[in-house]
Amino acid sequence: MTTRPPSRSRLRPFAGLLLLALLFAGGFGAWRHFSGSAAPPRDGGWRSGNEVVPVRVATAQREALALRLKTLGTVTPLNTVTVRSRVEGELVRVAFEEGQQVKAGDLLAEIDPRPFQVRLAQVQGQQQQNLAELANAQADLARYRDLQGKGYVSGQQLGTQEALVRQYEARRQVDQAAVDDARLQLAYTRITAPIGGRIGLRGVDVGNLVRTGDADGIATITQMAPISVLFTIPETDLPAVLAAVREDRTLPAEAWDREERQALATGTLASLDNRIDTTTGTLRLRALFENADESLYPNQFVNLRLQVSSADAIVIPNAAVQFGAKGNYVYVVGDDNKVGIRAITLGTADGERIAVTHGIAAGERVVLEGLDRLREGAVVEIIPDAPASGEPAGRS
Repeated sequence: MTTRPPSRSRLRPFAGLLLLALLFAGGFGAWRHFSGSAAPPRDGGWRSGNEVVPVRVATAQREALALRLKTLGTVTPLNTVTVRSRVEGELVRVAFEEGQQVKAGDLLAEIDPRPFQVRLAQVQGQQQQNLAELANAQADLARYRDLQGKGYVSGQQLGTQEALVRQYEARRQVDQAAVDDARLQLAYTRITAPIGGRIGLRGVDVGNLVRTGDADGIATITQMAPISVLFTIPETDLPAVLAAVREDRTLPAEAWDREERQALATGTLASLDNRIDTTTGTLRLRALFENADESLYPNQFVNLRLQVSSADAIVIPNAAVQFGAKGNYVYVVGDDNKVGIRAITLGTADGERIAVTHGIAAGERVVLEGLDRLREGAVVEIIPDAPASGEPAGRS
């Protein structure tokens, strides 16, 4: 059998691949030739050990750091009243503006008083009639007693007259109660504010028939100042709070907005609930705020910070703390401007500051900015902080 040589068409793909391989090998050799001086060192570092890294630093200080519990809270008014009519009738007057501040006793609305005035006149007339009958019975009793002493009236007749007088006296009390009730119903036609606060939107308009069982009522009054915030804490934080309460210490509280960027109001812890919620393992507390500027609004969501205690500690900025596989650490700048990695143990945090219970001494410098370019033993250049507004910039 004769073997045919391979055709040119079948050799073309292999020739193309060979050509690409040669071009790649040539290009890689040229790159190694011209960039050999920029190759990374064998120790894996990507920068020269002599490079100076600019950084900003902060000094660890010993100062009083507050222990604050952070939790979520809801602004809750101390008093909220739905204003309802105690009598039924036509609403003839609304004496308030929606959203205005009212004081206790201010007139809010008026129900048509004419039916109640008529009722009062009726019971007063019945009272006068019964009083006249009582006066007549008392006069007869006086005459019966005089005649009974002369033998003209029997003892039975005298007893009957005395019973009649007592009957009219009892009727007088009933009539007086009816008159008082009619006057009370008439007074209820003038609806006044039971508490002071801000009144809400009107729930009924003039001309409508108002009933005592109306669920929405005429309006709602909410006490705005002082006001409270209801919040919860885990039962694990309860011992610290109880210790402060038993010592009669005032625990400051701060209400912050939803993003925790602005403090809305400051107040104090007012009270604790009497039992822990077993479903959540939390305890409800109430903080009280003066709220003179009404910065807190009923049902508003706030972030609450409750200061439980304050103690001296070594404090550094939160931004200096790094987190690694072996725990928390910081970069410490020595006197020779070389940095070293230092493992630390953290304590209580307060805003942008945090306590260090182990690993840092007061006066040591930790790196705040430029952390991504550091390694153990790196030399740094300390960049001074920018001067405050209005202060001249110092020379470097």
